[in-house]
Amino acid sequence: MKTLALSVALAAAGMAFAPVAGAAMPFANYEVHTPRDPGHSWIWSARPCAAASPDCVHVDALPRPNGQAAPWNADAHLANGRYTMVIDVPDGVRCTVYFLPSHDTYSWDAATLNGSVDSTFDAGCGGAPGGTVNYPFSLVRY
Repeated sequence: MKTLALSVALAAAGMAFAPVAGAAMPFANYEVHTPRDPGHSWIWSARPCAAASPDCVHVDALPRPNGQAAPWNADAHLANGRYTMVIDVPDGVRCTVYFLPSHDTYSWDAATLNGSVDSTFDAGCGGAPGGTVNYPFSLVRY
């Protein structure tokens, strides 16, 4: 009887003090799957922010191949189960022989790692008007 009582007590303590699965994404490298720029793929290196916070992930974005795309970095902040990250990309609008800047807002679910980016720009290729384009993306552990 003492063995049963001890087993029940230990099991209850184990459940009471078990770590809770957090909503934060693991620090790791991720490949970004998106139809945004078929000429490049991206690797995101996610690590702790400079001011360590459980609700912040620092992202270093590295293009592959990197010949015509500029790497960038930004902090993503977690709120209500979603990360949000804002970055001004100098070559976000990719025209045939030149590039234009864009203001990009990334948002993704912390659990599924699926999201979208809203890319806003003042002018499009060939003198087209500015606007906002939305692209889906998913992050896959690399």
